[in-house]
Amino acid sequence: MEDVARTFIAEQLFDGENLRTDVAVRIDADGRILSLAAEAPADARRLQGLVVPGLVDVQVNGGGGALFNNDPSVGTLQRMSAAHARFGTTGFMPTLITDQVAVMRAAAEAVSAARRESVPGVLGVHFEGPHLSAPKKGTHEERFIRPLSDEELEIYARDDLGIKMVTLAPENVSPADIRRLVDLGVKVCLGHSNADGATASAALEAGASCFTHLYNAMSPLHSREPGMVGTALISDEAWCGLIADGHHVCAEAMRLALKAKPRGKVMLVTDAMSLVGSDETSFPLFDRVVTRDGDRLTSNTGELAGSHLDMIGAVRNMHRWCGVDLFEALRMASLYPSQFLGFDGGRIAEGGRADMILLNDELQVRGAWISGREVFAA
Repeated sequence: MEDVARTFIAEQLFDGENLRTDVAVRIDADGRILSLAAEAPADARRLQGLVVPGLVDVQVNGGGGALFNNDPSVGTLQRMSAAHARFGTTGFMPTLITDQVAVMRAAAEAVSAARRESVPGVLGVHFEGPHLSAPKKGTHEERFIRPLSDEELEIYARDDLGIKMVTLAPENVSPADIRRLVDLGVKVCLGHSNADGATASAALEAGASCFTHLYNAMSPLHSREPGMVGTALISDEAWCGLIADGHHVCAEAMRLALKAKPRGKVMLVTDAMSLVGSDETSFPLFDRVVTRDGDRLTSNTGELAGSHLDMIGAVRNMHRWCGVDLFEALRMASLYPSQFLGFDGGRIAEGGRADMILLNDELQVRGAWISGREVFAA
């Protein structure tokens, strides 16, 4: 972190609510925004393009050639941070899919250490599993799917992990245990589940607040049974993550979610694997191999295995495929996930964190700053 205040002049700036022109952004030594003004020092750096709040991704499995499950270490988190900053992500939840308790402990230790060492962008940890439904496991390893036990609770109870998320199947975790997790400060998400609507609704009443990758690996909406999908769409309070890559969800289904949900309750996620920000075309996942074909990732056993999506790509897709206003698409990738996490992000405002990115006319990232520190320059 630089030890002096500095000023940028944003040719155009979207602060999370409004578009402004020729704004002087003054940032203090702690990475907070001191002021947004019309005048700036003569030596201020001019940013040509559109400055917007940094993007926040609540589901990131890997990046830069590293997968968190395969190597749950600070080094992996550093590679993930650098890889995703290139695509506008300034805050992310490292995500560990279903695995052994020992791997979960190692992931927790890595996140704790990364936060002590101020690895840019690491907000906490997302345990996607292991308390899932085998029929809706997707690419998760069935042999590691298991009920909630004291071993996992000991990890979830830690207070040195930042923001904590757990994705679970509500048919396999009781409402009482969901309340217990919420009381431990865990954001409980519902996913990889074959639950009926009543079971999903009971989980929401117990404190669950989000549906992990809406539509994918969850019981569908039927005429006489809402399932997970119908319950997610009809709930005004619950957030829904959406993988806008054209493989997990089609444009029509994305538009349906936006029509059904209140504004602010659909957020973009990537579910990104290790190949984002890498030239590699395959990687091992447990005893399988996942291969990239274009921007589609497929396991050798046939199922989709995460995504090759990045956050600014998700924004472009929502804007271009679904006709979503650009600034609303940006909110879906910054403000709304920040609100879900309870994180100070998604806005460029006096007193706020200086997490921001610079976009060109093609909506490509030309620069990224986390707490005022430049972490990517094209």
